[in-house]
Amino acid sequence: MTWSPRADSHLATDADGVDDVGSGECTLCSLPTPADPITDPDVDGEFCCLGCLQVHQTLETVDDVDAESVRERAEAGSRLDDIEDAGEESFLRVEGMHCSTCEAFLETRVESVDGVVGAEASYATETMRVVYDDDDLAEDELPELVSGYGYTARDRADDGADSGSDQALVRFLVGGGMFGMMVMIWYAVFLYPTYFGYEPFADFGSWDGYYVAVNIWLMTSFVLFYTGYPILRGAYVSLRAGVPNMDLLVTTAAVGAYAYSTLAMALGRTDLYFDVSVAVVLVVTAGTYYEATIKRRAASLLSDLTEQQVDEARLENGETVSLEAVDPGDRLLVKPGERVPLDGELTEGTAAVDESLVTGESLPVEKEPGDPLRGGTVVTDAPVVVEVGDEAESTLDRLVSLLWSIQSARPGVQRFADKLATIFVPLVLVLATAVTVLLLATGAGPSTALLVGLTVVIVSCPCALGLATPLAIASGVQEAARRGIVVAAETIFEDAPSVDVVVLDKTGTLTTGAMSVVDVHATDGERGDDLCRRAGAVEALSEHPIAAAIVDAAPVAPSSTGKKTTDGGTAIAADVTDFERERRGVSGVVDGERVTVGHPDFLRERGQSVPDALESTIDDARAAGDVPVAVGWDGRVRGVIVVGDSPRDTWREAVATLSSGREVVVLTGDEGAAADRFRDVDGVDEVFAGVPPEAKAETVRRLRSRGTVAMVGDGSNDAPALAAADVGIAMGSGTKLATDAADAVIVGDDLAAVAETFDVASGTHSRIRQNLGWAFVYNAIAIPLALTGLLNPLFAALAMATSSLLVVLNSSRSL
Repeated sequence: MTWSPRADSHLATDADGVDDVGSGECTLCSLPTPADPITDPDVDGEFCCLGCLQVHQTLETVDDVDAESVRERAEAGSRLDDIEDAGEESFLRVEGMHCSTCEAFLETRVESVDGVVGAEASYATETMRVVYDDDDLAEDELPELVSGYGYTARDRADDGADSGSDQALVRFLVGGGMFGMMVMIWYAVFLYPTYFGYEPFADFGSWDGYYVAVNIWLMTSFVLFYTGYPILRGAYVSLRAGVPNMDLLVTTAAVGAYAYSTLAMALGRTDLYFDVSVAVVLVVTAGTYYEATIKRRAASLLSDLTEQQVDEARLENGETVSLEAVDPGDRLLVKPGERVPLDGELTEGTAAVDESLVTGESLPVEKEPGDPLRGGTVVTDAPVVVEVGDEAESTLDRLVSLLWSIQSARPGVQRFADKLATIFVPLVLVLATAVTVLLLATGAGPSTALLVGLTVVIVSCPCALGLATPLAIASGVQEAARRGIVVAAETIFEDAPSVDVVVLDKTGTLTTGAMSVVDVHATDGERGDDLCRRAGAVEALSEHPIAAAIVDAAPVAPSSTGKKTTDGGTAIAADVTDFERERRGVSGVVDGERVTVGHPDFLRERGQSVPDALESTIDDARAAGDVPVAVGWDGRVRGVIVVGDSPRDTWREAVATLSSGREVVVLTGDEGAAADRFRDVDGVDEVFAGVPPEAKAETVRRLRSRGTVAMVGDGSNDAPALAAADVGIAMGSGTKLATDAADAVIVGDDLAAVAETFDVASGTHSRIRQNLGWAFVYNAIAIPLALTGLLNPLFAALAMATSSLLVVLNSSRSL
């Protein structure tokens, strides 16, 4: 079967079948407008399609918000838009970023290199965009420029194995576990007894005493500077960026105890607090490593998803070449089931093309010579020859570039703990310094003054504060995994609880995204199963997606010529002879009679009458956005098989749940009845239909004028919109590009899990604040005691450990 009930709604074609494209750009999505652009007397601008016009008209004046201010808010942090034409653009994946200060540090470092025009980083998506002068720098030099100080960069398109988890394991187990345990053994045997009146170090000046002390010092140094390197780097980065974070407080406590103890050891004293340094580093590292481990376990729940991009093309003569070797005007051969490599024009052949990946439209589109073809779409049922367009690029590649641009331009959301740290850390350091200076000024000895100042820093609970967020997030990730949700970006726990607008893509999200038989209508005297049997027998020889749906629904029975279905059954109960394929239908001889299957008009043209009862069935199917497939033999139509992209079973309940306290918007590339069925549904506030993929991200940006926006989708065409939203949620059945762009991925196809994602995020958000609240209440009591000299570093460390234990216990409770 090679017919489709709809034409491409986003690219105009003139009478000769040649693209009728003007020179202007769409006001919303920047796609080329047709020679006669879509306009409205009440709306400023020109548009490529009615969908873009509708979005612009609806969202341009929302709440009287200026469109430019909306755009600036959505693109906060983007500084490259005005300079990207000044050089080449490259996207890098950067491992090691863990806060917004990392972004500022890396951007500053890279922009100081000669040849770099500008740079932008996002720790939330581990992405960095670099604009550079290719006369001064080669693209393969960029990862080396970014790497360093614990950051590792590689080409964003390179899916090489991530070795970060192995390095973290080595740092924690070897550097921390082994050497930290040895330090604590030395303390338990030689130093702790001195705190209770025993003096095993009475002769500290002996070689034995120095041997023990130097061993402790060496092993502590390894723990602090090797295992604790990520923490030290975070502190350094925060200082360079001028934004104090929790790493700075942890570093101050660990390095302060280390420096004091080193000096005390050199002076022959026994009040050494290397154990404090070891404890602080190990506790915080353990919390961070635990968080990362839980996230990796959750990510393993995802099935393997295939990359949808094409890197090779087949020339018309059959030769396979790389895409880089394809020039504008080259003619490419695309066989059934293959993806069109680059945008172009169909010059030979007629075929149905599945455009769902790049447009979101659920039904295949019939293409004939002269029609445009988009790179990334799939030819389903017949070979075609495509002449590559002037740009020699792919629509799918443009979507990938748009996705990466959005990801790198979207700054990582600063953790709530780091926001508090910008006030708390300077306060603690000022208090510690002030009390030290005051004691020295009032005649206290340097040792006493430094100990009190050090105690203030240690008692300020860096461990509890350092653990508060990682442990709560790890608990949230675990709970999400139990519910079939993979958390890809921890910022979802900050943003999801405050979502005001939920945008739902239609195809693959509200619907199954696959063609299936919705209903079967047979005339009087005919059986529905026999109708499906005959239709399935003929369609088994076709490659059309709608044909595949009919084959899958046909009765299963043995046959020597049967076509196997995906589940291993045989969807044909009779031999088919004299098979014919035409533009809008197929036919073949089954049981001695010629059976014709296809568009109702195709059967009418062959002299087969359509009963009045079936005429109304055909009209009703079209009104519902489905496809009526007529089946006839012996001179008349015997029945109609209705095929469509069926809504998910629980979609209404899911929408009702999501609409509680939130606005729900449906976004789709489909038009007409396929979109209209969602307009009058309880819980759906707005439907934007006929929106091309490039405009989906801009639609999400403009919706952000109404508040925090969550986007739910499944296709590559949804990926830029998922990245542009404050919260992106992808269905696990979707493409790799979509899941890469999302903050959370629903492993199954249960739409109800979207609402559960918000529940888990809200619970985790509350848990983070509980942990931080306890840590600050503890500090409100402990810091004054330390300032008055009522605590020494040992008891400060014990109090710190107790507070950390409470944070651990609180985080381990069920959400």
